[in-house]
Formats: sequence, structure tokens, C-alpha cells
Amino acid sequence: MIKRYVCIMVKQNMHQQVELEYLKTDHCPLGDRQYSFFEMVYLISGKGTVCINGNRMAYRDGNLLLLTPNDRHTFEITEVTEFLLIRFSDSYIRSYPWKSIHHLECLLFYATHLSGCVMRCKDDSRLVEMIVESMLFGMKLGGVYQQDLDMNLVNALIVIAARNISKIRPENVRTNTDKRILQIINHIERHIFMPDQLTAAVISQTFGISQAYLGIYFKKQCGETIQQFIASYRIRLIEWRLKFSDLRINELADEFGFADGSHLNKFFKKQKGMSLTGYRQHLL
Repeated sequence: MIKRYVCIMVKQNMHQQVELEYLKTDHCPLGDRQYSFFEMVYLISGKGTVCINGNRMAYRDGNLLLLTPNDRHTFEITEVTEFLLIRFSDSYIRSYPWKSIHHLECLLFYATHLSGCVMRCKDDSRLVEMIVESMLFGMKLGGVYQQDLDMNLVNALIVIAARNISKIRPENVRTNTDKRILQIINHIERHIFMPDQLTAAVISQTFGISQAYLGIYFKKQCGETIQQFIASYRIRLIEWRLKFSDLRINELADEFGFADGSHLNKFFKKQKGMSLTGYRQHLL
């Protein structure tokens, strides 16, 4: 018999910046709800189907799923299932001194486009399994400093998940694409704050492709021009800066290599149809 676990529409908040919860169930453990936080779901055991934003997949032990505040998700449980739920808040994302914010932005952007397990690397899957075992042991043991340990373990999961998400091809990239196109995409993402490294001349020279052919080659493989890809990726990062940081417009302009705040605002308005200030106000 299939049991449905549906989570949508009713707002559920967190009491701490990081929370862990263990569930073992064959029936709906929670009512309809909508998150105000991010949640990673690790499937310890059990079988069934998960539907995230209309995308369905069979789940199994060892799967690591990522859910964002706006996601609709449903678990159809066909065999008793053990979940470890790992929640972290927006304020935690904003306040934690990440050594590099790139992995976090990658995680947050791609999360809503994923339909299942984020893990792509077998070795990382084993590492996640060991981290989860440590979390479960800590939940039983308790004691002083356990919350600090939990936060460090959650940080490790965030970085590992982001590392695996980064291996997922951009949406328009063909499955049989030339390996070199992925190297070009990696170059763009790595140098997104350095406009001088993103010119056709530099990319052509770096990857041994003529400037005349670069544009045709990239569009054939990715379904959009290289300029569109760069602009889209830059916009995504700016959007997350506006949402998860308190950086001023001029600081954002300096970070992304724009001459000043006016030039950045013009670029953003052309892409999004609203000003930077208007976008930030829209988020409130």
C-alpha cells in the first residue's frame, strides 16, 4: 500500500539555525506545509517514490535530496522508510563565514531544478554516509558541544552536495557534447568576476578555437550564445548576492568587474526588467 507524505502550503519555521530530525515511518508523518528554510533529506533505508516540483523518481537508501523554501515535494512510501532531515535557515547561510561562496551559490541556484539525488560521485556518497552515521550517533549520544559538532557536519554536507551539483551539466548542454565545451563552461564560472578573462579572444586562445568559430561552436553545443550564457550566469550570482548578502550596489559592481553601480544597474535592468533596488525590495 502506498502512503503519501505531502509537504506544501502551511508555513513551517525553524527554532534554531541548524536542526536535525530522524524519522522512521510507513505513513504520512507531517501535514501539508511550506518551508521557510532549506532541507537536505538523506534516505537511510526504505523504498518508494519522491516527487519534487512535478518531477518523479524512485528513491532508495543512500539518496541525498535537497529542498528549498518554495519546493513542493511528496513521498509515496511503499516500504518502511528511515529519513534523516537536515535543516538550515536563510540566516545561517547569510551569517556563516564561508571561505568561498561559489559552492553555496551553486547549491542554492541548482536546487530548485533538481528532481532527485544530488550525488554524482561514488566516493562522495561514501563520505556522506559516514557523516550521516556520525550525525545519528551524535543524536543518540547528545552532550555538551553536540550542536557545534552538528553544525560542522552540516557544513561538510553542504560543500559535498555543492561539489556534486557542480558536476551536473547546464540545462541546454547536449548529453553527447564535446568535453571541451564543459572545460569552457568551467573557465567561465571560475572567472565570472574577471571580465577580462571572459572575452572571445582569451577563451579562443585558451582552448585553441578560432574566434570566428567559437560562437558557432558554443551555440551548437549549448543552445545559446556564449554571451548569453555568461550574462545568465552573472545574473544568477548577482540575484543571490542581493538575496543573501547586505552588499551595497557599488560593492557588487566592484566585485563583478563593472565600472560603477550605474553600469551594473543598467546591465541588471536589461536582463531582469527591474532595478537592483527594486529587485531587493521585491524580496522583502
